[in-house]
Amino acid sequence: MEEITIQSDNKPSDEDFSNISLRLLDLSDVDDFMEWATDPQVAQFCSWDTFTSKEQAMAYIADFIVPHPWLRAICLGDRAIGTISVLQNPGVENSCRGEIGYVLGSKYWGKGIATRAVKMVATDIFVEWPHLERLEGLVDVDNKGSQRVLEKAGFVREGVLRKYFLQKGRARDMVIFSLLSTESQVNSFNYS
Repeated sequence: MEEITIQSDNKPSDEDFSNISLRLLDLSDVDDFMEWATDPQVAQFCSWDTFTSKEQAMAYIADFIVPHPWLRAICLGDRAIGTISVLQNPGVENSCRGEIGYVLGSKYWGKGIATRAVKMVATDIFVEWPHLERLEGLVDVDNKGSQRVLEKAGFVREGVLRKYFLQKGRARDMVIFSLLSTESQVNSFNYS
């Protein structure tokens, strides 16, 4: 996938958050990665625990991120401030579903960045993977911010999957959201 950049005509406040792009994340991004991967607030709803060393982060990037079928850095300018990914349902033959996931450094929360990144991915993933008919987002019931991201990106809340996901030793309830390839907003996102 080529790097995608969205410019907004909105006037910046203290910092300009309109120059968002997606690109491959690699080992040279380890310092940026450490900023969010060591933050307990960020890791709270993630399947992984906070990273404790640069070496651990480099191994994770090399072993998990680089070979991932579709994972991009969310960038502000040239700086990686989070990641976003799509995974096809593993172990399901001929699946027409993909699951979106994202993580963003906590100092960038509430600024519309994750929503823009989700819209960017939703616009492109159905073109890149034409067999997909449905993009799903599974969000912890207590992660209200992430639920708002998907709602603002046009995903439909379908319900709560009770005791659906083991996270850090506890069975968690998850809210499931979906976006279909045939929905009109997929082709009309303006990333704002």
